Amino acid sequence: MEHNQTNPSLYTKWVTSQFNKIKALITSFSITEKVIFACITTIFIISGLTLIYQINKSFLVEVPDYGGSITEGIVGLPRFINPILAISDADRDLTSLVYSGLMKATPDGKLIPDLAKEYTVSEDGLSYTFTIKEDAVFHDGTPVTSDDVEFTIQKAQDTLLKSPRRSNWDSVKVRKGDDHTITFILKQPYSPFIQNTTIGILPKHIWKNVDNESFPFSTFNTKPIGSGPYRISSVSTNDSGLPTQYTLESFKKYTLGRPYISTLTFKFYANENSLLDAFENTDIESMNGVSPQNMSLITQSKSNTLTSPLPRVFGVFFNPNENTVFLNKEVRIALDQALDKHQMIQDVLFGYGQAIDGPLYTHTAEKETLTSDEYIKRARATLEKAGWTLNESGIYQKKINKDTETLAFSISTSDAPELKALAQHIQTRWQQVGARVDVKIFEVGDLNQNIIRPRKYDSLLFGTVLGRDLDLYPFWHSSQRNDPGLNIALYANSKTDKILEDYRKTNSEDTKKKQLAEFEEEIKNDTPAVFLYTPYFLYVTPTKVKNIQLGQLTISGERFLNINEWYINTNNIWKFFIK
Repeated sequence: MEHNQTNPSLYTKWVTSQFNKIKALITSFSITEKVIFACITTIFIISGLTLIYQINKSFLVEVPDYGGSITEGIVGLPRFINPILAISDADRDLTSLVYSGLMKATPDGKLIPDLAKEYTVSEDGLSYTFTIKEDAVFHDGTPVTSDDVEFTIQKAQDTLLKSPRRSNWDSVKVRKGDDHTITFILKQPYSPFIQNTTIGILPKHIWKNVDNESFPFSTFNTKPIGSGPYRISSVSTNDSGLPTQYTLESFKKYTLGRPYISTLTFKFYANENSLLDAFENTDIESMNGVSPQNMSLITQSKSNTLTSPLPRVFGVFFNPNENTVFLNKEVRIALDQALDKHQMIQDVLFGYGQAIDGPLYTHTAEKETLTSDEYIKRARATLEKAGWTLNESGIYQKKINKDTETLAFSISTSDAPELKALAQHIQTRWQQVGARVDVKIFEVGDLNQNIIRPRKYDSLLFGTVLGRDLDLYPFWHSSQRNDPGLNIALYANSKTDKILEDYRKTNSEDTKKKQLAEFEEEIKNDTPAVFLYTPYFLYVTPTKVKNIQLGQLTISGERFLNINEWYINTNNIWKFFIK
C-alpha cells in the first residue's frame, strides 16, 4: 500500500550521520578552538534560558493565595459575641468577624452591600427596602432570610434586653416581604439611618427558643453562629471555664468572598502589661489598644505599627451653669489661645494624636510658629483687653457690675493615664496665664454616674465618640443638654440647632458638607469648649500580613473591615489567567 510517511529507520540514520559529522568537526578543532567553541555554546545556552525566564516573568504577576495564620492578643474577655449585646472591645472584635449585616462599611468610609444584594430608599426618605442575596448562608449552612433580619431587629428593640444598639432602632417598623425582602419604615427622615444596617444578623433558627431571661446567658453568646467572614473553629478555656483562646477559620461561603488568611487565633489578657509581655515573648503576633507611652517598649523587628485617627473629639468642655466665669467669652478664647496643642501631643501622647480646632476630628489645627511664652502672652493680652487685671496673688479678676469675678475653676476628668497627664499639662499652662486651676480625678464609672450625668463640673476634660455619619445632634443640640443627652458643654444656639436638624434630613453629601462648615463656624465664634485632639488607633501587625487597610474606624473592631482581602501567602500566575 502506498503512503507518504517517512521511514523511521531512514530518519534515524540521517540524524546519526549529521551528529557524527558535527562530532568529527569538533574533534578536528585545536585545543584553543575547542575552548572558544565551549564558551560560545555556554553563553548561547545561558542567554537562551535567561531570555525564556524574562519572557515568562513578564507574563507573571504575584497574586494573593489562600493560607497562613495570625495570632492576636486582646485585653479583656469576650462575654457577648453577639451583635445585640456586645459591649466590650473583645466582644465587638469577635462579633465583627463572626457576623455580617445587610450592609458593610469599607475602610474608605463607604457602605457596600454584604448580605444584601441591593436596596432602595423611598422618595420621602421614610422607607428602606433591602433584597437579601439568595446565596447568603449562616456558618451551619442555613440560608439567611428576611425572618432572620426581622428577628434581629426585634431583639435589638426589646427593652428587656437593654441592647446597646436599641437607640439605633427605636421607633423603626420592620415589614417583611418574601423570604428575601425586608423593609424598614421610619417616623421621620433620618439620612444616617443606613449606617444602622451594618448590624450583624442573628440566625433565628438558633435563637428563637431562647427567652429574654436566658438570652444573655445562652452558650450561643460564646459559641456563636453567624454569616461573617470567619467561623468559630475551637475555644480553649481555663480551669474556671473562662475563655483563654478562640480559633477562627475562614468561611468559604462568605458573601464577599472567602478570606485569604485561613486561621485567626485570639488570646486574651488581663491588662496591657500582660499583652506586651506576650508580644515580646512571641506568643502573639499582633495587638491593638497599646497606650502611646508603651509604644516605645515594642522592640520586635518583624512588626509594623499602623495608625488611623479615631472619630473621637477630646477637649475641655465648659459648664457656665456651674461656674459663671465661663460666661465670659474672652475667658474661653484666652484659655484656648494659651495651649500649643501640637507640642502637647508630642509631650503627653508621644505624637500619637492629631491636634484639632473644632468639633469634628477632621478639623486639623494649624501649627503656629509661636514660642511657649508667646502663647501665654497672647492669652493674657486677650484677658486684659476685656478688663481683667492681676491681683496680688497673680490671679486674674474682673469687676462685673458690683461683683468681682476671679479666674478660678476646676477640671474634672477620668483616671485614664493619658487624661491625667493631659489635665496636669493643661493646668500648668493655664496657671501660667494667671488662672487658679484645680484638677479633679475620678474613676470612670464614678465620673460618668456622679459628675457627667448630673453635670456637676466646672469644666470637663473628656472625649466624645462620633459616628461614621458625623451626626453631631446628640452632642450639640440644645435638647441634649440634660442627661441622657450628650451635650456636655450645655451649648444652646438656635442657628446651630436648625443646622443639626436639617443635617439629619439631608441625603446630599455636598449639602451636608456645607451644613457642617456652617456649624463649625458658629462653634468657633462661640468657643463653648477648647478642642484638643483626636487620638490615633494603634495596631501592631506582623510584616507578613499584606493589604491591611484601616481607613476610617469608629471602634477597634473595624480594623477588620477588609479582613477578607488581607493575605499572607502569594502565588505567581500568568496575567491572562486573572479574571
